[in-house]
Amino acid sequence: MLTNRPKTTALLLAAFALLSFGAAVTSAQDPEEDFAAAMADAPAAGRAVLYSCDIPTNRVGFGYLQERPSEEGVKAVDIYLRLYANTGITRGKHAVHIHETASCNPCGTAGGHFDPGPNSNTSPDGNHPFHAGDLTNMTLDRQGRGYHMMTTTRVTLSDGPLSVFDEDGSAFIIHTNPDTYCPEGEAAGCAGGSRAACGVITPYP
Repeated sequence: MLTNRPKTTALLLAAFALLSFGAAVTSAQDPEEDFAAAMADAPAAGRAVLYSCDIPTNRVGFGYLQERPSEEGVKAVDIYLRLYANTGITRGKHAVHIHETASCNPCGTAGGHFDPGPNSNTSPDGNHPFHAGDLTNMTLDRQGRGYHMMTTTRVTLSDGPLSVFDEDGSAFIIHTNPDTYCPEGEAAGCAGGSRAACGVITPYP
């Protein structure tokens, strides 16, 4: 069991709760001070600004990551993603992954799924859901707005073989379709299909 959540986790959960009960967000310029303050004491943290894959100048959301220890000795990474309303991304479930390259221009340059192991296979549909960067689906409301929180032990933010801050970095990709987790094995589009949004993950602050 993962324990020892730092106070930054509680602060981020509170920030997401406020967003969940607030008015619909229609501007891509809303402040992120609550999240920045919450991350100030994190031992290792990351940040991503999400942009539309169709219109790369359109900011559509953001994400934060924080690393924490556990009693098992592994490092857990809490991930918090937010998508704004009315960005053109449709309601419903959307696949979310960490991709292997810190590039979003165009979104295809983010490469395949983050999978740094000795038998690495970054093919999105060909080795899914076994990649280090495979995450859970994000659900958007009828305005296309969504908040997503999850924890993974498949990646780290600190140095090591699983670090998202490796030589070529990494990026979040939000896909146009849900992730089926490919129960029948390799099938075109089973991991979410085309790319709707992308955000390069950078160290924070």
